[in-house]
Amino acid sequence: MEGLTKCSANYIPLSPISFLERSALVYGDRISIVYGSTVKFTWKQTRERCLKLASALTELGISRGDVVAVLAPNIPAMFELHFGVPMAGAVLCTLNIRHDSAMISVLLKHSEAKVILVDYQFLEVAQAALDILSSKKAKTPLLVLIPESDILYPETSKTSSGKYLEYENLIGTGQDDFEIRKPKDEWDPISLNYTSGTTSSPKGVVYHHRGAYLNSLAAILLNGIVPNPVYLWTVPMFHCNGWCLIWGVAAQGGTSICLRNVSAQTIFDSISLHRVTNMAGAPTVLNMIANAPPTVKKPLPSKVEVMTGGAPPPSQVLFKLEELGFGITHSYGLTETYGPATICTWKPEWDCLPPHDRAKIKSRQGVQHLAMEDVDIKDPFSMKSVPADAKTMGEVMLRGNTVMSGYLKNSKATEEAFQGGWFRTGDLGVKHPDGYIELKDRSKDIIISGGENISTIEVESVLFSHPSILEAAVVGRPDEHWGETPCAFVKLKEGQNANVEEIIKFCRGRLPHYMAPRTVVFDDLPKTSTGKTQKFVLREKAKAMGSLTKKNNRSKL
Repeated sequence: MEGLTKCSANYIPLSPISFLERSALVYGDRISIVYGSTVKFTWKQTRERCLKLASALTELGISRGDVVAVLAPNIPAMFELHFGVPMAGAVLCTLNIRHDSAMISVLLKHSEAKVILVDYQFLEVAQAALDILSSKKAKTPLLVLIPESDILYPETSKTSSGKYLEYENLIGTGQDDFEIRKPKDEWDPISLNYTSGTTSSPKGVVYHHRGAYLNSLAAILLNGIVPNPVYLWTVPMFHCNGWCLIWGVAAQGGTSICLRNVSAQTIFDSISLHRVTNMAGAPTVLNMIANAPPTVKKPLPSKVEVMTGGAPPPSQVLFKLEELGFGITHSYGLTETYGPATICTWKPEWDCLPPHDRAKIKSRQGVQHLAMEDVDIKDPFSMKSVPADAKTMGEVMLRGNTVMSGYLKNSKATEEAFQGGWFRTGDLGVKHPDGYIELKDRSKDIIISGGENISTIEVESVLFSHPSILEAAVVGRPDEHWGETPCAFVKLKEGQNANVEEIIKFCRGRLPHYMAPRTVVFDDLPKTSTGKTQKFVLREKAKAMGSLTKKNNRSKL
C-alpha cells in the first residue's frame, strides 16, 4: 500500500514507563503508595521521585543496559525502582530476599550489577556478599542503603570507604527535569529476574519493555482491576516484578498498600483499614487466610478480588476463600512468562454448579490470557497436541509476546527452552474438551509407581480436604519393588490431631490404592519466598528414608 510511513507520530516503542507518566497527569493528587502510618505519596510525587531517582543513577555512572540490583521487601523504594531504573535506561534486577550471602554474590557477579540498593533489614547479608566478591578480586557494585522510613539508622553503619550512600539522599541529588531515557527498541531489556532457586543453578530471565507492557495490561484486564483500585501487596515485588502488577496498578492509577511482612493479621487489618479491592498471592497465602483463627478474621468491607497462581490451589481452599467473601481468579505462569500466562476464564453457566464443583473447575489453569498467543499440551518428542480428553498427559507449552527474551549468558539453556518454536515449561498437564488445561505435575515431580503415573497434585488435593491438615506436599519415596511410592509430608492445623493410619485410610477412601500415600511424615514444609514448597528438599528427605518395601517382602501391600 502506497503513501504509508513509520515515524514518531505513529510508532513509539511500548514501555510501562508510560503508565507512570499518564497516572501522574490524570491522577496526580490521588494516593499512589501507602506504607505504615508515616508514608503516603501521590502519583505526582511518585513521578517526581522516580524521575529524580533516574537522574541520580545516571550521575552515579549508570548507562543504557547497565544492571541495577535491589534487595528489599515490599516497600515504597522497591515500587519506585521499577520505574526509576528503566527511566535511566537501565535494567532492574530484583533479588530474592531469602537468598544467603553466597547466592547473592553469585547473582551479582553473573548480572554484573553496578549498583545494589539494600533494605536495612538485609544489610548484613548484602555486605557479606560484597566481601565474598572482594575476596575473589571481583568487581563489587556500589551499595546504597534503604533505611526504614520511620527509623533513624545508626550513624556507625559504614563501609570500608566510609558512610553508606543513603536512598533518600540519593534521590535528593537528582534533577526533576531529567530527560527520560525511553527504550530505543521495545525489545530492549527492562528487568532481570533469577529463577526461584529450587534448582542448584538459578538462571537469569530477561524481560523486555514490550512484554512488561503487554503482560501488565493483560493482568489488569483479566483480574478485575478497575481504575483507582486499592491494591494490597502480598506477592513479593521481587518475584516476576510483582507478577507485572507494579506497572499494572500504575496503569490504573491505583493505590499500593505496601507490606514489609505478610501474615493473616496484616492482611485482614489492611483490608479493613484501607478498603482493599485487589490483591494476589500463591496458594500458601490463600491457605493462610482461609485458616486464620477467628480472632484474626474480620468481615470484608466489600468483595476483594484475588489473583492466585504459582502452584495449583486446592479446591478446598478456594471454596473457603469464597465463603469469606473473596473473589478468586486462578492464573498460571512461570518466571519465564513474566508471571501469569494463562487464566481460568469463568463462564456464566458454571455459576449454577454446586460450590465444590465450581471450586474444582476454578482450580484449572485455563486458557492463554490476552497477551499470550497460545498455550497447548504437547507430546514433548513428537510436538503433536495431545487429545482434549482430560486424560492424556503432555507438556504444557506456550508461545507469545510475553515469553522471556532468553536466559542471560546461557544460550544453550535458551535454545533448549525454545526448542520446536514453543517455550517448554517442564510442567505436565491435560487438556479438557473445552480447551481448558489442567496442570498435573512438574515433569520431575511425577511419581511412577509400578509403571503407573501418579499426579502429586491430585494426591495433595485429597490431603487438603482432610479437616485436620493445614498444608501437604507429596513426593516419591524410592522403592525396591515399585520404583517409587507416594510419600506425604503434612502439617496439621493448630489443635488438631491425626495419625498416619487415619490419613492413609482417608486417602484410600478417595483415591485408587496405588495413588494413596504409603508414608506420612508430620513436619513443617520448606518453602521459597514466593510460597512454593521446595519439593527438592522433601525428595532428599524421602530418599534418605530408603525403600519402604523389600523385593521379597510384599505382604503388607
